[in-house]
Amino acid sequence: MKNHDYISIGIPFYNSEEYLEHAIVSVIAQTHKNWELILIDDGSTDGSLELAKDFAKLDNRIRVISDGQNKKLPYRLNQIIDESKYCYIARMDADDLIHPTRLEKQLKFLIENPNFDLVSSGLVSIDNNNNVYGYRSPSSLNVDFNKVNLSYPINHATILVRKEWYQRNKYNVNYPRSQDYELWCRTSSNKDLAVAILPDLLYYYREEGLINSKKLIESYNAGLKAYSQYSHKYSLKKFTTMQLKKTVVTLLERFGQLQLLARRRNSENIEPSIIKEHQQVIDNLLINTRVGK
Repeated sequence: MKNHDYISIGIPFYNSEEYLEHAIVSVIAQTHKNWELILIDDGSTDGSLELAKDFAKLDNRIRVISDGQNKKLPYRLNQIIDESKYCYIARMDADDLIHPTRLEKQLKFLIENPNFDLVSSGLVSIDNNNNVYGYRSPSSLNVDFNKVNLSYPINHATILVRKEWYQRNKYNVNYPRSQDYELWCRTSSNKDLAVAILPDLLYYYREEGLINSKKLIESYNAGLKAYSQYSHKYSLKKFTTMQLKKTVVTLLERFGQLQLLARRRNSENIEPSIIKEHQQVIDNLLINTRVGK
């Protein structure tokens, strides 16, 4: 294998002791074995850093980076780009899992389709107890954005990216929230967002139970700022949509129903067979973990 067949997987983590092991085990279980896993600590105060170091001792493909500081996600994502050894970089969050064929399928697509720089996928929603309750995937395979959009059908944590694209399009550290939307707006305004979105459900997203109204509102505000900056125009539609979302979030939190947002994002017509299939994949992955069974 040449270096271009290898993938650098980056997982930034902050106080992720409860689920980090699950994420790492799902990387180790990949059918594509040619990878390095970069675990970047963002100043954790729990046991997640020691857990990461334990895995690094067991597998020389895993390395841990820690400077003891809390510099937020965009800074750490840029650090992963700089630290990566290989020509492809995969995103992943510390509290999620990935399907065993994720890297294999996404790498195959990018190798066979050189006109695309990024590939995303559909995802499966799981709760804090690793139970599958929904999923969502795109209706089309290929997307090539040449202008700033009000929204993008890209699930940030699912992307596999050519390193050369990332090197010319790093994250804006002034966007601790909605750093992905800012990146999509900036690159599409430069006509540099050639992304494919596979319909395959390759990512397990720990969504329900983690929704926070303050963070949501901050993300909405950051999204409006990014759209206005890169579209070079004021959008009444975007402003109205953001205001409506903030109002809905506030009301749902007041009535203790904020988690409804997580379920509304998923497909309306849920196929029980798909839920069963992916629950089995997750259960098999967790057999190999020491915690959270």
